[in-house]
Amino acid sequence: MDDQYLDAFIRESEEAITELNNSLLELESDPSNQGAMDSIFRTAHTLKGNFGAMGFDDASDLAHAIEDLLDAIRQGEMEVTPEIMDLVFAGVDEIEAIVSEVEAHGESTADTTERVEEIRAVMEDGPDGASGSAAENGSSGSAADADSDGPGDDSTDSGSIDVEPILDRVDVPSPAEGSVTLSEIDIGDGNMQGVDAMLALDAIEDTLDVVATDPTPAEIEDGEFEDTFAVFAAADESTVTPALDDVGPVESSTVQDVTAAVAAAESTDTADASADNGSSTSSAAETSVDEIKSVRVDVDQLDDLHGLVEQLVTSRIKLRRAAEQENVDSTGETLNELDKITASLQNTVMDMRLIPLRKVVGKFPRLVRDLSRDLGKEIDFTIEGEDIELDRTILTEISDPLMHILRNAVDHGIEPPEERERKGKPREGSIELRARRERDHVVIAVEDDGAGLDVEAIREQALEQDIRSAEELDRMDDSAIYDLTFHPGFSTAEEVTDTSGRGVGMDVVHETVSQLDGSVNVESTPGEGTTVSLRLPVTMAIVKVLFIQVGDEQYGIPIKNVDEITAATEAREINGDEVIKHNDEIYPVIHLDEAFDVPGETKNGEGMLIRVRESERKVALHCDEVNSQEEVVVKPLEGLLSGTPGLSGTAVIGDGNIVHILDVVTL
Repeated sequence: MDDQYLDAFIRESEEAITELNNSLLELESDPSNQGAMDSIFRTAHTLKGNFGAMGFDDASDLAHAIEDLLDAIRQGEMEVTPEIMDLVFAGVDEIEAIVSEVEAHGESTADTTERVEEIRAVMEDGPDGASGSAAENGSSGSAADADSDGPGDDSTDSGSIDVEPILDRVDVPSPAEGSVTLSEIDIGDGNMQGVDAMLALDAIEDTLDVVATDPTPAEIEDGEFEDTFAVFAAADESTVTPALDDVGPVESSTVQDVTAAVAAAESTDTADASADNGSSTSSAAETSVDEIKSVRVDVDQLDDLHGLVEQLVTSRIKLRRAAEQENVDSTGETLNELDKITASLQNTVMDMRLIPLRKVVGKFPRLVRDLSRDLGKEIDFTIEGEDIELDRTILTEISDPLMHILRNAVDHGIEPPEERERKGKPREGSIELRARRERDHVVIAVEDDGAGLDVEAIREQALEQDIRSAEELDRMDDSAIYDLTFHPGFSTAEEVTDTSGRGVGMDVVHETVSQLDGSVNVESTPGEGTTVSLRLPVTMAIVKVLFIQVGDEQYGIPIKNVDEITAATEAREINGDEVIKHNDEIYPVIHLDEAFDVPGETKNGEGMLIRVRESERKVALHCDEVNSQEEVVVKPLEGLLSGTPGLSGTAVIGDGNIVHILDVVTL
C-alpha cells in the first residue's frame, strides 16, 4: 500500500475520531442537539467509507454498526443513556486502536466481530424494536437496505430522463419554494464504484439541497446501481448544471425539471430520511474542511518563502563576486542584506509551523468524561482559545503535561458530588482549560473549582520527605509552597489511584515546560479550587547562549539562566562540600567535568564559576573558561539522547561544530 495514501488516511482518521468523540459528548450532554447528531453521522459515515476503501473491513463494519445504533436514537427508537454512550465510546476506542495499529504496522489484525454483535444485540433488544426500523426508514448503512428496490434498467436516451419509472420508486417531497431538479449521475468506470459515487454525492450536497436519491444513499455507497444513479435537488437548472461541472468523479449528467411531477408526488419517510442525510453531510463537510485548512500551509506563505529564496540566491551571487573582487564595502552591504533575508525567512518558516491548540486539546473532553465516569464524579469541562496557534514541536511536547494536570484536577481537585453538596457547592464540578496569547507567548491555564491545595499538608509532606528544612518552609510564602508540588515524587494524596497515582507527572510538567523555555505557576484557594498556568513561547525562537569551555569540550548555557560569573577562587568548603555564598544563601558547586566525564585537562581549583538564577536552581557551575555569547537555534534531543539529565538540546555554531546546551534544572 502506498505510504503517501496510508499516511493521509491515518491523519484524516485521527482527526475524524477526535471530531466524533467530541460530537458524541455534545449529544450525551444534550440528546436534542441536532447539530451534534448531524456531525456524528457525517463523521461515522466518512470513517466507514475510508476504512472500506482502504480494505480495513473490520473497522468499517464497526463504524457501520455504530452508525446504525445512532440512527435508531435519531429516529426516537432508543434513548441516549450513559450505558448506550459507553458502548458507542468503546466502539470508537476500538476504531482508534485499529488506526494506531495501522500506523505502527501498516495493517490491522483486530477482530471487531464481538463489538459489532454487542451493538446489534442492543439494537434488537432495545425499546420499540430498534432493529430493522432503521432500514425501514431508509437510514444510511442499514443492513436491510440491500432488500429495497434497486435502480432498475432506466438509462438516459438522447439527453433526457424517463422520469416516471424513477418517480414510481421514489416519492420526492415538494420543496418549500422553487422547483425540484432531477439529475442522472454517471461516474464512469472504476474499481470502487461505491466510493466514487459517494464522493460525487458528497460534492453535490456541498452545493445543492439534495432531497432524495435513487437508489438510497446506502445502496449508492455499496455500489448497488448499474451505470447511473438519480439525484433530486431543490434548485433550478441554472444552479444544478454548474454544480455538477465541479464534481470530480462525474463524467456526464442530464438535467431535467420535474416540478410538475414532484407536485403530484407524496412525501414519505424515505425521502425525509434522505433529505436529513444530505443536510448532515453538508454541515459536517464544512467542519471537516475547516480542520484540514487549519493545518495546511497557506499559499501566500509559500509565495513569500519562494520570494525569499530568490533573494537569498541573488545575495549569495553578489557576495561571491564581492569576495572575488575583494570589495569590502560591497561585501558588508551584501551581508546586511543576508541578515534581513534570513530573519524574514526564519519568521516565515516559524509561522508555517504554527498549529491550532485544538490539535492537542481536542481529545481532552473525552478524557475528562471517562475519568469522571470512572471516579463517580460529575464534571462540566470547557475549553476556550483552542484556535490559538503554537509551534508544532511545542504543541507536541505539552500534550502529556496538560493531560497530567487534567487528571490531577479530576482525581484530586474535584470532590465527589455528595461531598460538594455538604460544602454547599453544586454537585457538578467545573474544570476550564483556557488559552490566551500574550505577545510572543501563550498562557494555558487549567482551573478547577475543587477542594484546592492544603498548604499545611504540603509543608508536612515536604518536611517528611526532606525536600525542605523546617526553617526554609517557615520562610516560604504560599506561592512557593505550591511550587513544591512539582518536586519529583511529591504528593499529599492519602492513597494511590489508577487515575493519577501519587502526584505522578507533575514533576514532568515542570521539567518539560522549562525545557521549552516556559514557566509554570500554581495558584490555589483552599475549598475554592486550583489554577495551574503554563506560559510557553509561541515558537522555538533563537536563544542567546553563553559558551563555556570544559576540558576539551564546549557547552552552552542559556543567558536567561545565568545570574553572575565569578572566579573559582570565590568557592569555599563547608562540611566537605564546595559552595559559594550569595546574599546569605548557599550555592553548591557542580563541576561540569565530573558531571559529564569530560576528557582532557581541567583547571581544578581555578577556572570560573557561573551562578545560576535562584528562580531556576540554587547552584553554581564550575568551568575552565567563559568564551563568548551567541544567538543560536536550539534543537531538542531526540531518540536515545532524549531526556538526558543536564542536557536540553544541541546547537550548530558558526564553525559548523555541534555544541550541547545545558539544562541547569536537571543537571
